[in-house]
Amino acid sequence: MGAAQRLELLAVPGLPMVRAGDDLVALVLQHAAAAGIALHDHDVVVLAQKIVSKSEGRTVQLADVSPSPRAVALALEVQKDARLVELVLRESRRLVRTAPQVLIVEHRLGFVMANAGIDQSNVNAAGTPEQALLLPEDPDASAARLRAGFRARAGVDVGVIVNDSFGRPWRLGTVGVAIGAAGVAAVRDLRGQPDLLGRKLQVTVVGHADELAAAASLVMGQSDEAQPVVIVRGLRPPATALPAAALLRPPGEDLFR
Repeated sequence: MGAAQRLELLAVPGLPMVRAGDDLVALVLQHAAAAGIALHDHDVVVLAQKIVSKSEGRTVQLADVSPSPRAVALALEVQKDARLVELVLRESRRLVRTAPQVLIVEHRLGFVMANAGIDQSNVNAAGTPEQALLLPEDPDASAARLRAGFRARAGVDVGVIVNDSFGRPWRLGTVGVAIGAAGVAAVRDLRGQPDLLGRKLQVTVVGHADELAAAASLVMGQSDEAQPVVIVRGLRPPATALPAAALLRPPGEDLFR
């Protein structure tokens, strides 16, 4: 019998509030080193979507948003700020469900989520104009750039996940999910492999990057913990790396569409 696998979750402490144009690779390496943490090959660096979006300048001033008639009408229905609803519509392919205080959409990237991932928590400092934060333009590309940066600066081959919080149908609460990934197996297809008794698995496909994102979220927290970067250590290197886009269910297989 082989040795038991052990995973570690290492939060990178002391990161400042991220602003547009900040070098996330430099910030992570600087504060990890200050805490005595050195990146290793096959580590996975999980970054909160919020700091990736901030660094990429995805903040929008609400004063600059002019709601369309459609946004105004929908805002009355869902009881939300018409300017936020306008941003949601701009970022979305279609409306999925609406109700008072509920606006579920299919994001332009294919995610089915609340409010197109647009957020205001930990975005507006006291005394500053009201702002909202959009998802990165292309989270998989963001993850790939960050991974390349860690390789260039620290000489390590790490995976990178951009982590966001999603609600789930039929279950209360949000969990961390991967909206961007590079250098990890976002999906692991176990079909055809034997179970403990030798029976071949028929339908088992594992959302591996989502599992890592959820694990990192236990350390990141969801409110004022200020730990937006977590290093996952102890994973075996992936045989095949797949981006987070691989986690999206094809429309033809979506029984609830």
